[in-house]
Amino acid sequence: MFKITAKSPRSKARAGKLKTLHGTIDTPAFMPVGTQGTVKAMTWQQVKDIGAQIILSNTYHLYLRPGIKVIKKAGGLHKFIGWDGPILTDSGGYQVFSLAKLRKISDEGVTFNSHIDGSKHLLTPERVVEIQSIFGSDIMMPLDECVAYPSTKSEAEKAVIRTTKWARRSIEIKNMKYRSKGELFGIVQGGIYKDLRERSAEEIRALDFPGYGIGGLSVGEPKEMMLKMLEVSTDNLEYEKPKHLMGVGFPEDIKEAVKYGIDLFDCVIPTRLARHGAFLTGKGKQIIRNAKFESDFTPLDKDCDCYTCKNFTKAYIRHLFIAKEILPLTLMTIHNLRVMTALMETIRERIKKGTI
Repeated sequence: MFKITAKSPRSKARAGKLKTLHGTIDTPAFMPVGTQGTVKAMTWQQVKDIGAQIILSNTYHLYLRPGIKVIKKAGGLHKFIGWDGPILTDSGGYQVFSLAKLRKISDEGVTFNSHIDGSKHLLTPERVVEIQSIFGSDIMMPLDECVAYPSTKSEAEKAVIRTTKWARRSIEIKNMKYRSKGELFGIVQGGIYKDLRERSAEEIRALDFPGYGIGGLSVGEPKEMMLKMLEVSTDNLEYEKPKHLMGVGFPEDIKEAVKYGIDLFDCVIPTRLARHGAFLTGKGKQIIRNAKFESDFTPLDKDCDCYTCKNFTKAYIRHLFIAKEILPLTLMTIHNLRVMTALMETIRERIKKGTI
């Protein structure tokens, strides 16, 4: 499934090939987020043109709408949405964290009140694997419990215990009924507590998953703490297996995280920023509505090779935003996601050259 093709001489950074049922991914890679089965404001051709190799979709949201019956009838998620590349689906575990007021956790699973219509739903570890198998996901994530920051050590420990129990149930049902489907990764939790991170990594590693997700980071903790917990987590997992740092996607965070052996990243920030009028550059984030861009007839970033930067100026895109047109949402999203995929291309090249 995963082959390391180049290693950094000074860190755990590596380049690799991650083989899935719908194609092979060059790693490290950034996954645009398509929560509802679409990357907001973009067509799939545009997603491919910016160099994205894999997308991430959300099990919880797709389970609620359009529902598994529709997706199954369509022939799976790939056919339903018209994307023929790899798809990673998260488990709904993040919604355990983000929709805290709408759910109740027990050892059995998570009971949600739908954010759409208030209807009640129980997601168990077994059900989550079943849903993702019906989707035909290339990489699946098991149900897990992510604690907020700050949280007490007791709260974090209870979440680790439950995450391990759910992981065991998830891998058992996967091996029993869905072995021919995509790969199921295990998830490491533990909050900001070193011993709990070590414990979680050791327990998940013992279940022999083909790859891992590092969860519960970038939820409000200081950056130095995030990197320390990332180091602890990866130090206690097999170097040879692929690793996904869940929900982390700022360029500066990615540059640091690859040094700890992270292979996959995802984050809504690049697309969300674009829809709110912010674009990424080598000098940081810029706001297109700023008056200084009114007569700026240069591209968003002179060093960017995306469709937007090749064809449009800041002045024009600013005009579109001020006029409340739809096109600038697409143009800015193309640019921001190309910044991310270009970053990953540069990182892969530097790893191969030994200069990361």
